[in-house]
Amino acid sequence: MPHLIYILILVFVIGGFLFEQILSFLNNRARSQAIPANLSDIYSDDKYQKYRNYRQESYRFGVLSSWFSFGLMLAMLLFGFVMLDNWVAGTAESSLLQSLIFFAVLGLASEILTLPFDIYDTFVIEQKYGFNKTTPRLYITDKLKGLMLAAVIGGGLLSLIIWLYMVFGSAFWWLAWIAFTLFSVFFAFFYSSLIVPLFNKQTPLEEGELRSKLTELGSGAGFNISNIFVIDGSKRSTRANAYFSGFGSRRRIVLFDTLIQNQTVEEIVAVVAHEIGHYRKKHIITGLIISTLQTGLLLFLFSLIVDYQVIYEAIGCSRQSFHLGLILFLVLFTPFSLLSSIGGNLLSRRHEFEADAFAKAYAGGEPLARSLRKLSADNMSDLTPHPLYVFFHYSHPPLLQRLERLE
Repeated sequence: MPHLIYILILVFVIGGFLFEQILSFLNNRARSQAIPANLSDIYSDDKYQKYRNYRQESYRFGVLSSWFSFGLMLAMLLFGFVMLDNWVAGTAESSLLQSLIFFAVLGLASEILTLPFDIYDTFVIEQKYGFNKTTPRLYITDKLKGLMLAAVIGGGLLSLIIWLYMVFGSAFWWLAWIAFTLFSVFFAFFYSSLIVPLFNKQTPLEEGELRSKLTELGSGAGFNISNIFVIDGSKRSTRANAYFSGFGSRRRIVLFDTLIQNQTVEEIVAVVAHEIGHYRKKHIITGLIISTLQTGLLLFLFSLIVDYQVIYEAIGCSRQSFHLGLILFLVLFTPFSLLSSIGGNLLSRRHEFEADAFAKAYAGGEPLARSLRKLSADNMSDLTPHPLYVFFHYSHPPLLQRLERLE
């Protein structure tokens, strides 16, 4: 039985990696297709060549970095996880402390090993094609803040889950589920006011034509739109975006300054109408509920195998440990993750169509279509993605489909 489980682990890891490589290859090859006639105006000849060069360079670099990560994962499965587990067993007597050290070392090592790839992507590829605005100093501070948040939030949640397991055994899962749910709700309410300010400055949208039009939109759509903020996304990237966060009195619309710089008032109003559509159609609540149910299911299934000695013996470990069990569970459960992501992306794409329809009703389809065209051109988005890649990875419908629905 241990030998069979070990083979299954390797099959999942190798099979999943090769499948992703095939999808990426198909999507890259699809970029050579002729651009549909109604999208031919998005890229000028020069911009189209720049887009092809950018995507080709990103693809080649992505293949290299993914093979590197795959090699690391195989090495960890063959001997790395067991060696790290044996080492942490001698560093502390407390199993809670051992697990925290295990994940801290694993996370820090992963960050260090992949850092050169991230630096090259940011300061060479993204810089070369005009996307990156991050300075080395800002990049370093972002990394340090990210590690701090991972240690405080991730370490705190992990400590609680491990403690629940130590006290309640395999019955820990439903208490952990409650803890995750409460944290998710809290995070949804306070993300913009607690986490975002650590990285970006948010300022209320000043009085003027844009604010007046957005307030008018909110009145017509039955949505209180008084909390409108502008975020300084331009200090890191030229890419534009807008998003909605929070609930009740904590809800707010956040506009990237790059969106305001590059789009007309009419187009920005259409983008905000799209975001309001997500709220009015209860997409955010639906996503939170589905995510909560998935978390509960994963915790329950994990509770069934965490004490199953055979899975530890499969990789040559003689003792049980929560951290090693969690790693192996995530690897074994890769097929479920793939299926759940398919379902999640299907639902997300449907929600995007519904939000587009809402925006069309309250702000007009033509302004939103113009905005989507500009965003695709500015971000050098794929105009002819492979259908299989879309099926497995796209949370938003391809531009052509969205424009067909709008126009």
